[in-house]
Amino acid sequence: MAAAPSPLGEPLVRREGREKVTGAARYAAEHTPPGCAYAWPVPATVARGRITALDTTAALALPGVHAVLTHLDAPRLAAPGDRTLAVLQDDRVPHRGWYVALVVADGLETARAAAEEVRVTYEPEPHDVRLTPDHPGLYEPELACGIYPGTRVRGDFEAAFAAAPATVDATYTMPPLHNHPMEPHASTARWTHGHLTVHDSSQGATRVRDDLAALFGLGPDDVTVISEHVGGGFGSKGTPRPQVVLAAMAAQVTGRPVKLALPRRQLPAVVGHRAPTLQRVRLGASREGDLTALAQEVITYTSTVGGFVEGAAVPARVMYASPHSRTLHRVAALDVPSPSWMRAPGEAPGMYALECAVDELAVHLDIDPVELRIRNEPAADPDSGRPFSSRHLVECLRQGADRFGWLPRDRRPALRREGDLLVGTGVAAATYPYVLVDGSAAEARAHPDGTYRIRVNATDIGTGARTVLAQIAAAALGASEDHIRIEIGSSDLPPGVLAGGSGGTASWGWAVHKAATALVARLREEPGPLPAKGLTATADTYQEAAATSPYARHSFGAHFAEVQVDTVTGEVRVRRLLGMFAAGRILNPRTARSQFIGGMTMGLGMALTEDCELDPVYGDFTACDLASYHVPVCADIHGIEAHWIDEDDPHLNPMGSKGIGEIGIVGTAAALANAFWHATGIRLRDLPLTPDKVLERLSG
Repeated sequence: MAAAPSPLGEPLVRREGREKVTGAARYAAEHTPPGCAYAWPVPATVARGRITALDTTAALALPGVHAVLTHLDAPRLAAPGDRTLAVLQDDRVPHRGWYVALVVADGLETARAAAEEVRVTYEPEPHDVRLTPDHPGLYEPELACGIYPGTRVRGDFEAAFAAAPATVDATYTMPPLHNHPMEPHASTARWTHGHLTVHDSSQGATRVRDDLAALFGLGPDDVTVISEHVGGGFGSKGTPRPQVVLAAMAAQVTGRPVKLALPRRQLPAVVGHRAPTLQRVRLGASREGDLTALAQEVITYTSTVGGFVEGAAVPARVMYASPHSRTLHRVAALDVPSPSWMRAPGEAPGMYALECAVDELAVHLDIDPVELRIRNEPAADPDSGRPFSSRHLVECLRQGADRFGWLPRDRRPALRREGDLLVGTGVAAATYPYVLVDGSAAEARAHPDGTYRIRVNATDIGTGARTVLAQIAAAALGASEDHIRIEIGSSDLPPGVLAGGSGGTASWGWAVHKAATALVARLREEPGPLPAKGLTATADTYQEAAATSPYARHSFGAHFAEVQVDTVTGEVRVRRLLGMFAAGRILNPRTARSQFIGGMTMGLGMALTEDCELDPVYGDFTACDLASYHVPVCADIHGIEAHWIDEDDPHLNPMGSKGIGEIGIVGTAAALANAFWHATGIRLRDLPLTPDKVLERLSG
């Protein structure tokens, strides 16, 4: 029988789409085993200190309350690698919002009411939540984002900068940002004869299983974590969060299944966030626009609980040719909730500052900003010296400019006026590395009826993983896509990496392709009828993923934006936003476009609406719900387009794919900020560009 045409590259609809829109898809909090109890956490109300007394009498007296767990009686856990999971283990309060008790009751309303009755007495201690450029606790971390050197120096930046005919020296700031997935973090846990089963809202069930097993002193086979459907995460569900540990503890203590869905107002304090950054960028160039010196110095914070550092200076190391470069991070450990991964950690804030500085240099030199970027295109990775496996940034800039109608463009600012509106355009480049592709395992089985089953512990966080993995399997098997059954989202399946770092599809797909290819070989060896149980092949990619590549592997892109600025209200509105990307082979245009546009929308929010400061007195975030933390909505989005270049990169994986989940957000904020300058002639370097800041500068 002839092989079916390859479905790779076809815009197939999401396999789970109908289930989601009809409500049939079940998320972590929608699993309710018989006898299920409900939990509600009690957050600390001091910014730092220790618990001196706990009174749970009134809470326990409410009808239907089964238990109130505190550090005095909660199960003891093994010391976790991630200290944010050491919940209810001692009397210390490292930051406001840290969980100090957990109520378990028959119903959700009862649990919430009982949590209000828990009385906690604290001994407060002086706290520090304010990040400043001269903070006495600043130090240079060894690593940024957990994998990159905190500091990189090439050549003699200071001498080259001092000698440069044209220079830019500017500081850009961003506030803390929050992931706020549509589905809050939730877990439903139950123990059965010593086996722990958890339905968890997670980006990686294998990691959650391994951490729970270690915390509770179990073997991995004694824990099953299921993450069948996940309503977004943006990094905040990349590693286990406190709710999954608390639910398991509560189920262990009460002997009943326990469901815990975190209230949205509590999320900013316990599930990670993007730390604020103060970024000084200095560029030195010849009068023709050739960069001779580049420095990006980042100040940010981490918490006293965890040591995550936002690697905002990292992308500057690979973007532009410059013989003299210094990129470094300085960080202060404050009494704040622990920052963590948020979509394009490092790249999103770092490229905002770098690309705004490049725009400022273009203005200073009176060179078109697209042309300035093209002039500084490196022949090889400036940081490592390795050749790029593929780099089509120049093509993205040129083709994006053509699609957007960039030229003819008068480079002078504040010239386009429509009544009270000022209109301008801006551009910025984007990059994201191909570094978080990791080993995974997969199983492929052929059934006598001509169908196939693929098993891999991938996680679909809204990206369309089921659909794309079925396309990869079908292409490798030479089968029709509708003959492929996909099983994902359970730690009992062959292990897969978490859905994060734009590495999910490449990691899982590589393993699926290898297992499917092995199955084809087995089928050739057994030409007769298949046994009733079918024929199976398994494979993993640990060896391939661990191999060091001689190439620098990155995705690239270019963003073009047109904004209008209301001189009466100070409101900034986006008229058009266009992204042009080079991200390897696009396996499914429909799901890919969704990812690109989703990232660009988050970038719009970063630029214009999202803001959340820490209260210096109380130590908590001032905007902790969707009424006060303004994510973009449909009314904010007009004329958004995503396009791409079909890259043929043989140095990646069998599919030739790069990650696309994060590059869409990278560069968007800079393009909008640059467009704002072109519209008004005012350079605002403090995001977001809210009406209060705009009006102050317009009237200044």
